[in-house]
Amino acid sequence: MKDSIKGHFSAVHIAYMALFTALAFVVTFLEFPIFPAAPFLKLDFANIFFMVEGFLFGPVEAVFSIGVKELLCLFKTSSGGAGELANFIMSTVYIFVPSVLYRFRKGKWWVALYLLVACALQIGVSLPVNRFINFPAFMGSAAAQYFAQFWTYILLFNLIKSVAVSLVVFLAYKPLSRLIKATSARFRPHSK
Repeated sequence: MKDSIKGHFSAVHIAYMALFTALAFVVTFLEFPIFPAAPFLKLDFANIFFMVEGFLFGPVEAVFSIGVKELLCLFKTSSGGAGELANFIMSTVYIFVPSVLYRFRKGKWWVALYLLVACALQIGVSLPVNRFINFPAFMGSAAAQYFAQFWTYILLFNLIKSVAVSLVVFLAYKPLSRLIKATSARFRPHSK
């Protein structure tokens, strides 16, 4: 157990986890709405960093980093933590299964398949998360009414977001992976 934890939280992993978390947090300041009729749905690309981290190091490190990023977001929130909880669930659902599957099968086409699965999972969970966490937090007793009005925007938004993030991950993962593996090797202790 101790060795397993040590493997997940080695000095190199912690350094990259901190880097990915910081980059993801900064990216949250660059979010923007894509539907004028639903300006509360804001697109950001933070999950790019977590998916790359999940592929490189595993789901434990990625989910831990998502949690830290959402805790940091509490300092800038207007949702009382409901939005951060919803983001944590959505990001974890998007990243967890592909990061686990990548441990068993690697390669470009497997990654494409895993990213398709991630998109489907995010789109699928978007409705219950918004209906039972976000809408009650922001709309109060009118949550069901507003959700009935906006659910199609939620589905379309999550389709656009998950596909956009997945495309960037698919294009950037291998070059980033080579760079990170090369730099990580410099910090590993050499046997004599």
